[in-house]
Amino acid sequence: MKGKRFLSIPVFSVFLLLGFVYYVAVFVFIENWVGLQSSAGSLNALIFTFLASLCLFSFLVCVLTDPGGIPPAYVPDFEASEATDQALMKSDHHCMWINNCVGHRNYKAFVVLVFYAAMSSLYSAVVTICCTIEKDWHYSGSGPLKLFYILCGVMTVGLFLTLGTLLGWHIFLISHNMTTIERYDAIRAAWLAKKSGQSYRHPFDVGVYKNITLILGPNMLKWLCPTAVSHIKDGINFPTTRDNS
Repeated sequence: MKGKRFLSIPVFSVFLLLGFVYYVAVFVFIENWVGLQSSAGSLNALIFTFLASLCLFSFLVCVLTDPGGIPPAYVPDFEASEATDQALMKSDHHCMWINNCVGHRNYKAFVVLVFYAAMSSLYSAVVTICCTIEKDWHYSGSGPLKLFYILCGVMTVGLFLTLGTLLGWHIFLISHNMTTIERYDAIRAAWLAKKSGQSYRHPFDVGVYKNITLILGPNMLKWLCPTAVSHIKDGINFPTTRDNS
């Protein structure tokens, strides 16, 4: 059952972290910075709640969506997940934080999750830093409270840098229509081609915009919706550079 994927310490840790970041950002830092009863405080709380909700929804989609196995009676050039020994279409990697493999059918949801998580951590980091800077430490500061503020700031900034780096990596992969596994295979192929005096181009790299639409969909308004996957086909046939020549 897919629900068993939630019975995992890393998955449970994600829920705890999301809940902690949401609580301290809204009920500690926004409250102390501008006050939740003010229009500015209500607006900031609403924006962060919206981002956190999208992040949580995308996370649930990633956990519950099957990555896409090999169709019956078909033996393509596939990648097998080392974590599950399951043959997957366009296997990218196994992510312990969603207790699921990332493949053909849930790769978009994974990228959207990383995007919302990065934006949420950035917003919480900005709120934490602004609150820390504007707080009157001369009258209300204490050692443990200062330490708490500093640790929260370090945590949210660290989360953003980590998730932002991961997001940048997958944007690069999407723009070249590659998975993580294919990227490392391409590095080796390019090295071998260079040794023989030839050039190498990934055969499924059909141009940046086309590559993006193959993953996120043709409708830009649905790019950031993790469940808008009607454009994803069976995972057997993909356009190649030869189709454009």
